[in-house]
Amino acid sequence: MRDLFRKIRTTGRAAEAAPRPPERTLPERARDLAGSVQVRHVDAGSCNGCEVEIASAFGPVYDVERYGVRQVASPRHADALLVTGPVTRNMEMALRRTHEAVPAPKVVVALGDCARNCGVFAEAYGVAGAVGDVVPVDVEVPGCPPAPEAIVAALRGLSGR
Repeated sequence: MRDLFRKIRTTGRAAEAAPRPPERTLPERARDLAGSVQVRHVDAGSCNGCEVEIASAFGPVYDVERYGVRQVASPRHADALLVTGPVTRNMEMALRRTHEAVPAPKVVVALGDCARNCGVFAEAYGVAGAVGDVVPVDVEVPGCPPAPEAIVAALRGLSGR
């Protein structure tokens, strides 16, 4: 045990340096979110591919929380909505109500190709449209599903850290 402590003391910090802060991707009305962003995730009808990548982005490997981004359970506590999937007919009103519950200034992030343009679900019977057809979208993250690095980069753009 003594050798372990000696090794830790002589080695010092072995972590890599933090990456440079990203360019801010916020619209002008949401510049007050600097430093800390509370995110509410809404699954509007996705296949859960994006949810797996979100879990990875918030997990210990990518750890987006170290950049000041946290997931919250209530839209009333959120600064941003992270919406995945095409908006289904059953989720259209729920997404609108969730968007209305988020206090201003608020940001909407459309995560994945399905949220951006309905992806493979375009023109399906149960699909009401893309997220931008239901609520105004500020940031789009492409990919099917987007890589955790892209999710982290988009959320870092919101927090500015």
